[in-house]
Order: sequence, then C-alpha cells, then structure tokens
Amino acid sequence: MPADLPKRILIGRALRSDKLGETLLPKRIALPVFASDALSSVAYAPEEILLTLSLAGASAIHFSWQIGVVVAIVMLAVVASYRQNVHAYPSGGGDYEVATVNHGPNSGLVVASALMVDYILTVAVSTTSGVANVVSAVPALRGHEMTLSVFLVILLMGMNLRGVRESGSAFAVPTYAFMVGVMGMVVYGLIRHFGFGAALPAESSSYHLAATPGNSSLAGFALVFLLLKAFSSGCAALTGVEAISNGVPAFRKPKSKNAATTLLMMASIAVTMFMGIIYLAHLTGTQMAENPAEQLIGAPENYHQKTVLAQISEAVFSNFTPGFYFVAATTGLILVLAANTAFNGFPVLGSILAQDRYLPRQLHTRGDRLAFSNGIVLLAGAAILFIVAFGADPNRLIQLYIVGVFVAFNMSQSGMIRHWTRLLKTETDPKKRAHMQRSRAINTFGLVMTMAVLIVVLATKIGHAWIAIALMVVLFVMMKAIRRHYDRVNAELKAAEEPDDAAPPTRVHAIVLVSKIHKPALRALAYARLARAQTLEAVTVNVDPEDTAVLRQDWDERGLDVPLKVLDSPYREVTGPVLEYVKNLRRSSPRDVVAVYIPEYVVGHWYEHLLHNQSALRLKGRLLFKPGVMVTSVPWQLESSERRKAPKAWSAPGAVRRGEPRRRPAPTGSASSAGSAGPADEGRGGTDTAPRD
Repeated sequence: MPADLPKRILIGRALRSDKLGETLLPKRIALPVFASDALSSVAYAPEEILLTLSLAGASAIHFSWQIGVVVAIVMLAVVASYRQNVHAYPSGGGDYEVATVNHGPNSGLVVASALMVDYILTVAVSTTSGVANVVSAVPALRGHEMTLSVFLVILLMGMNLRGVRESGSAFAVPTYAFMVGVMGMVVYGLIRHFGFGAALPAESSSYHLAATPGNSSLAGFALVFLLLKAFSSGCAALTGVEAISNGVPAFRKPKSKNAATTLLMMASIAVTMFMGIIYLAHLTGTQMAENPAEQLIGAPENYHQKTVLAQISEAVFSNFTPGFYFVAATTGLILVLAANTAFNGFPVLGSILAQDRYLPRQLHTRGDRLAFSNGIVLLAGAAILFIVAFGADPNRLIQLYIVGVFVAFNMSQSGMIRHWTRLLKTETDPKKRAHMQRSRAINTFGLVMTMAVLIVVLATKIGHAWIAIALMVVLFVMMKAIRRHYDRVNAELKAAEEPDDAAPPTRVHAIVLVSKIHKPALRALAYARLARAQTLEAVTVNVDPEDTAVLRQDWDERGLDVPLKVLDSPYREVTGPVLEYVKNLRRSSPRDVVAVYIPEYVVGHWYEHLLHNQSALRLKGRLLFKPGVMVTSVPWQLESSERRKAPKAWSAPGAVRRGEPRRRPAPTGSASSAGSAGPADEGRGGTDTAPRD
C-alpha cells in the first residue's frame, strides 16, 4: 500500500499545475463559496440586536426594526462600494491591495492584520453559532458544544484541502437550502398571519422581559448609547462582504463582472432575509435576554433560551413540524459552512502576503489539490484556539468580531477614493470621467457609513474589542519583523556585481568522518576521492582507546592511501573535537573550504531509527553555522529500507529518504550534498556519524 494512500483518500489525487483553470468557479458555485458568511450572518445578527435591546427591557424591543433598516442601508452601501473594488483591483488582493497601493505598505499591513483576525473569528463564530442552533433543536447535544465545534472546524479544513471547487460544490446545496428555508419561512409566516389571520406567538412571547438592574428607565443619552450598541451588534450582518473582492481570481472569466454580479446577488438575498427575520421577530413577539433566569419573568425553572431563528421557525411552522426541523438543520449547516468563506479568503490573503515577504514563504505554495494548504491548516488551528479559549460561546466571540472587518472597510473605501481621484487627474474622456466620479461618490458614501459604524463599534464595544485590536497589533508587528528578516537575508545573499568580490576558494580540504572500516565508511572515502579535493584525510574521534587502536590497525593492514587523523576526546564527546578541528582548519587557511563527508545509515522502519545514536544530527546542525564549511551526507541503504515498498522510507535523522529525487550516484557510491546554509537537509533527521553501534 503506498505510504500516501490515506492522504489520497482524504484529500484526493494530486492535480497538475496546468489544471488550475479547472478549479475556477461559476457564479452559481461562487455564491455559496464566498457569500455563505454574509448570508449566514442573518441568522445571528437579529439576535444580537434583540440581546442588546433587552438590557432596557420590553420597552426597547420595538426599536429593532428601525435598527434593522439602518443596518440594511449600510450593507447596500458597502456592497455598492465593493463592486467598484472588484473592477479596479481584480487580482485578488482586495482591501489589502487597495490600501497598499493607495496608502502605502503600512496601511496595507493594518488591513491585512484586521482581515486575518476577521477570518479567524469568522470560523470560530460560524461554527459555534451553528452548533448553538443545532443544540436549540436537539437539546440532547447540550454540554458538547466545544467538542462539536472543534470537530466541525477540522472537518471543514479537510474538505477545503480537497480544493476550492470541490468544497464549493459540496457546500452549494446546504447554502441554497438555507436560502429556501428562510425565505420560505418568511413567506409562509406572512401568508398564515395576513392571509389566514393566524396568531404566531413565539415561545418567549408570553414572558415578561425585565430590564437589567440599572437599565430599567433608560432615556436621553443612555438610550441613544444602547441603540447605537444594538446597531453595532447588528452590523455583524456585514461580515463576509469583503470576501468576494478578495476571491476574484477564483471566478471564471470575465472575473470582475462575475464577482460584481455575485456581490449584487448576495446583497439582495441577505437584506431580504435579514429584514424578513427582523419583521417576523416583531410579529411573533420573540424576546431574547442577556440573563434569561433574571430577565424573563414567567419562564419555567431551568429555562434554556433558544435562538431567535429557532423561536421564529417554531412559531411559524407550529402546524408543520418538518418545516421547523428543516430551518433548524439548514441554519446549523449554513452557519458552519459560513466558515468556508474564511477558508477561501484567508489562504489567498496569506499567499499574497507571503509573496510580498510579510508571512512565511510556505503560505505561498499550493498543495496537491492546488489549494493553499498551509494557510488552510493555519486558519483551522487559530480558530480552534479561539473556540477553546472562549468556551465555544458565540455570544462572547461575536463581540470581537466586527472590529477587524470595519477597519478593513474604512481603509479600503478611503483607498478607492484616492484611486479615483488619481485617475481623474489624467483622464480626459468625458464618459470615463463621469463613470469615475460616480464611482468615487459611491465609495465616499460607503466610507461615511463604515466610518460611522467603526466609531460606534469602538465606543460601545471597547471592553471586548481590545482583544481583537491587540491581536491585530501583534500580527502587524510580526509581519514587519518577517519582512525585515527576508530583506536582510536577500541583502546578504545578493550576488556581487564585481566578479573580483566573489573570488573562488583557493583550496578544498576534504575530511571523511569514520569510526570503523565498514561499507558506509569505504563508500564515503570513494565518493570523497571523486571530488578531487586538494587535500583529503579521514578523521575519527578517540572516544574509546581500544576501538581507536583496532581502527588504526585495520587502516594500516588495508593499506588505505588516505591519511587517518585521530582527535582526542577526554570527555568522550564527538561533536566538540570535530568542530574544533574544522575551526582550526579554517583559521589557518581562511580562503579554504572545508568539505565534511558523513557516512549515514538509511533504515526502513521508524523503530530502527530509535536504535541509532544522533551524533550526525547534532554535528550537522552545528556545522551549518560555520562559514566556509560544506556538509555532504553519504547514505548507505540497509536491507530494511530496500524491502520497504513505500516510496518514502523512515530513516535515521539526517539520512536520505528513499523515493526522493536525487542525483545519479557515482559508480562507487551515492551522496546527497548540502552547503552550510542551504535547504537540502530540510525535512531530514540525523543518523550516526561514523557509526559506532
């Protein structure tokens, strides 16, 4: 059985790079892939509005629909603004690219850090909210929310590792089912109420909602502050709007047009569902409380408060139970699958940042399925940390949520205004100027709206938002440090312009590490001879005088023409004497290069790896930091590695793994070489240096 068979079962067969075009998305698949976050937010945004208003008791609940209208207006303004973005910047950088090009790299990093925090919280909030809705319908699952949430994140990670198109196809049906369920619920509820005069009381409508202590008679500034806080909570409905502008490269051609159309579709559907739920909550008398045990007077003992959507669907489908379970199931699914928006946005953003050298380069590499696998795994791990840290409580997580996305909104809209202003300075065509002026006006309106929301959010949620802000600062500083590291490395490695500055070494001094005369040592000696260094010698460390004496005798009896150098080691340590000897060689001839050949075993099983010492790993790790020192591993495959059929054999650390591409071996042996600072040893462990087993 091939060693990578489990991987192939989980994520599918590897795809060739030239198959990337086959992974691009049509609009019908792009909508659930990139808009599921924005669409799913209608499931919890109305709940956040009602929870905030509940602080003042039943008297403040009637403000919910006015707040909902304002949130809908902001959403439409933001979507209209982002339609300009996808046309102007179709490369997929989204807000990061807009801010970087128009405001500079630091502004781009502010946006990038905000978006990364937003993507992480999207996964955490979506999965925990989905689990909360499922638990509302299936109380037997209560108490297992954290386990279920973590499991769902891992499941989403696995599905996204299979590729964007496959994950999108898998998630399309639940997303469209959620749309049908919610829209059907709204239509069915309105028909029952207005067509047949049916009363649709929610479970909580018969309870009296009392204000929390200190909020029983809010008026004036206190009431305005509460309404603003409810508005900022409801703006969670806008999260995910930016994902489409970040994912333009994943659309089929014409990319910008298809992305803009998808944005319009998403906004129309999301606003309709959002306002429909707000109205049905008002119609059914649905009430939510921050502290149900104290605020819901008349509720039974140990009352468990269901979500807003669960209460509404239960009331609307009181005469049709399958409808209630359908809405509950699809809501749970869409909330979980909304995390898929982040799984598509975060890896792409990470890849762009890695290309710009602000994140590790590994994030820029596509995996077997042409997805950015490292970014997917990193996002899943970070989301799980948040879920565990906040006890899988969506109401606590959501308080951190919208800060990052509105920071990105503001930077993006101000960047687009500068973009249009810059173009207007040089454009002379009246039609194009009119289009640019209209686009700038749209972005200006969007900036005004998003700036107002950000101010409200910071003013009303700073007690919770500081965690997200602190994380953004940490990411910003980290990315600046990574860029400085890469810039410093590039400066050091830059080829000299003058040939004289890159003069070759005068000589190569080769040494072969041995402990006894056996096949690996003889192969290493033969391979070192082929390199034709100016000087060649064998080196052993005198750890055991008896073994050293036997080695000297065998060396003389065989008449080997390579001189044997014995290094004393009074403390029976191998690495130190070898390092000191190499250092002395370099000190005596600084222009010389020292080539160290290390014979190594290649074993076929992991448990055999445990039976050999780790001297080569330690020695090579130390030699890598010595300038002018080259390390060459000369492998010797043991029978266990030859019998192993897997393409990737276990080896003692540092050895070549079977199945990896390598240079054609010389007639007398094979070797894998690495310079003192090269990547050739990445992924390896180490075996014995001149084995003494």
